[in-house]
Amino acid sequence: MARDRDALVALDLPTSPTFVDLFAGGGGLSLGLLRAGWRGLFAVESEPNAFQTLKANLIDGKRGLSYEWPQWLPKEPQEIGQFISSYKRQLRKLRGKIDLLAGGPPCQGFSSAGRRRQSDPRNRLFKHYVEMARIIRPRFLVFENVPGIAVEFDKGIRRQWNPRRVGRPPKTYLARIIEELDSLGYDVVTLHERASDFGIPQTRSRILLLGFERQLAPDITEDRIRGLLAAERDRVLSARGLESDPVVGVKEALSDLETTGRCLVDSVDSPGFRQVVYGGPLTRYQRAMHDSMSDLEAPNSMRLVNHRPETRKRFVQILATCRRGVKLSTEDRERFGILKSSTTPLDPLKPSHTLTSLPDDLIHYSEPRILTVREYARLQSFPDWYEFRGKYTTGEDRRRYEVPRYTQVANAVPPLLAEIVGRVIRELSSQHSANVGSTAFHEQEGQLAV
Repeated sequence: MARDRDALVALDLPTSPTFVDLFAGGGGLSLGLLRAGWRGLFAVESEPNAFQTLKANLIDGKRGLSYEWPQWLPKEPQEIGQFISSYKRQLRKLRGKIDLLAGGPPCQGFSSAGRRRQSDPRNRLFKHYVEMARIIRPRFLVFENVPGIAVEFDKGIRRQWNPRRVGRPPKTYLARIIEELDSLGYDVVTLHERASDFGIPQTRSRILLLGFERQLAPDITEDRIRGLLAAERDRVLSARGLESDPVVGVKEALSDLETTGRCLVDSVDSPGFRQVVYGGPLTRYQRAMHDSMSDLEAPNSMRLVNHRPETRKRFVQILATCRRGVKLSTEDRERFGILKSSTTPLDPLKPSHTLTSLPDDLIHYSEPRILTVREYARLQSFPDWYEFRGKYTTGEDRRRYEVPRYTQVANAVPPLLAEIVGRVIRELSSQHSANVGSTAFHEQEGQLAV
């Protein structure tokens, strides 16, 4: 059949459903969807450090996973508004030919972990997501963000709406998003999920919006989606040799990356820093994350922080005297001269707190140091072969604009969760296609895309 490659308009029916990823960051959501068997057409990411990571892994292609990428789109960072304006003609040719629009706009303006600011321009980036949905009209939508999008802004202070309050109830950003998607003809199911319920060693709480064209609404309910989530979670974890109803602690995730008793060598990509000599996975979770790598093959981004002696001494005392798995008390922070209220020594037997872009929020469960980028990635369920590029950290004045490695990992959708959600939407897509005779889709029984 004739094929217009430059516009990605295939006249023959694809064997797998297709997606586009907006605000892709370092690629966690895309990675999960690709591993769930989706065809990634392209992704949009504006920040150069994050785009380096995206390109190294999913554009240039590693382990057989990559976007197909259109000829008309340069392989470079793209600001979302400018992207839509510059390529509207090409995007219109994709109308009705994309199965899923995925994305999660930057969440810092909403997050309770940072300075929640109504005026943060990133809060309005969701409008570009809605605009893309209007142009390309995908059958399904997935939108990920922090729970703060469901909370009202009130002069910079979080406030839940009280129905007894006089006047019209406020519109949260979540309500605005749903309202705009409704106007386009999409029904939305809102899920509030915790990463640790999906075999991920982190108590990360996120809101997922699953949208679908209105004619699908009679067949798609929240109960049905939750049933599929549970079934696909068990299936994906079992295929990786993991428990079907797991709670993974940080030691189970990170013990093969400890420095105690192991040799240290110069960091591969950072002169003046050291990293551990990798000795192979020790637990089922570690083997699952080490994936197709040989046992002694080392992941990247294992650089250790060069703490000052007084910092290490303070961490030793904190690990010896403070409760694990909870933020330091006011008394402990005063005792150690710590101003930050979020400092937490990790509990080896429990999942980590939610990762943030500030790596000194978390203290290693047994060593007087903060975590490495690779340890961050393990707590997010990135496979060890996934490489992070660009700066490791950035300064205070640039933190709002730059996305170094720690931030790339912290801001990502956990790939394991993304894969499970991707399989749920594939199942919905498959059943709908079978019912109405639209896009061809064939699930191979008992197989996982890897």
